[in-house]
Amino acid sequence: MFLSQGYQWALALMAPRGGLLPLQSPGCWVTVSRAGCVLVCSWWTSLCSWLAPVRTDVGLGSNPVGHFIHFYGSATTCRISQPGASLSRTPSNLKSAVSGAFKNYSAPSFLPSFLPSFLPSFLPSFLPSFLFSFSLQFSTGGANRPAIWIDTGIHSREWVSQATGVVFAKKILEGYGNDASLTSILDNFDIFLEIVTNPDGFAFTHTKNRMWRKTRSHQSGSSCVGVDPNRNWDAGFGGAGASGNPCSDSYRGPFANSESEVKAIVDFVQNHGNIKAFISIHSYSQLLLYPYGYTSQKVADQAELDAVAKKAVDALQSLHGTKYTYGSIITTIYQASGGSIDWTYNQGIKYSYAFELRDTGRYGFMLPANQIIPTAEETWLALMVILEHTRDHPY
Repeated sequence: MFLSQGYQWALALMAPRGGLLPLQSPGCWVTVSRAGCVLVCSWWTSLCSWLAPVRTDVGLGSNPVGHFIHFYGSATTCRISQPGASLSRTPSNLKSAVSGAFKNYSAPSFLPSFLPSFLPSFLPSFLPSFLFSFSLQFSTGGANRPAIWIDTGIHSREWVSQATGVVFAKKILEGYGNDASLTSILDNFDIFLEIVTNPDGFAFTHTKNRMWRKTRSHQSGSSCVGVDPNRNWDAGFGGAGASGNPCSDSYRGPFANSESEVKAIVDFVQNHGNIKAFISIHSYSQLLLYPYGYTSQKVADQAELDAVAKKAVDALQSLHGTKYTYGSIITTIYQASGGSIDWTYNQGIKYSYAFELRDTGRYGFMLPANQIIPTAEETWLALMVILEHTRDHPY
């Protein structure tokens, strides 16, 4: 049986070369399939176990709410000698850890600062050898339920987007059972939230170049590094609004889905097959955008997407007075080919949106940390409008 009380959330830290591995049926059982090492830690049993690189079923037990963390290493063999370790954190402590993570912009020490003292003692020496993305699944159980995808930080320099993702995680953790609308959404949909979508680039913004936008992949025949991960999708790929120059910030890549960060999401969306809303969080410019970016052709659902966007930006403005512009990408900001929400819309995900968060240029990508919480809180109101509409208009 699946749990009827409370909800489960799972946090997966995945090596960017390894792809996404969501929990397929959270509740009583989790099916894990991975070519490398998998560490499964339970906050409820305070135990960690390394799993061999085979398909494994892991029982979650009968707790009303199960909290699991999965570390997906890129190694092909498991070399950690400890078969198990104790954990000291509890679910309530987790909320404190999350709340501290968005008071300042976090480095890829975001990883140890977000998750620190509930990790086994041997992990800090293991984790730095990998660059991880964060992907969370929130679910009340059930197989292949309709789902909502949210990603933040696909452009690495847009730090307020990653920070907003952390606030969203806290909102979801604390909102189930307390917020009637969110509870209803989680009772009917899984939510997948990828917080650090471009981990290599994110790390680089903290160590070498604060304004780095792209991935960090090496390009054949060029000394320039990286691909714009939001020009790499198979939607008008290679068209106007993307560059063929590997040294450009908007370099599209050698072919569609060449970047593992993009390919992982593409594979996940296609394999899942039941994503109903796809929302990508960027900064800056204060915009709420829907398809298309690569063509001036209007999408079939333009009237509905436009009406939802208007309602969402009105809700956002109601909190702090922040004004957003909304519309299709090509008419609102510029022509851009190879974008994520154009691809997801073409895959049949009607409610495909992209936010460009604060501000309109005074600080730009250098938005002060004291604006993280107000930015995230107002964006949450707009996000909830989209999620409620998705819930109320099944297709």
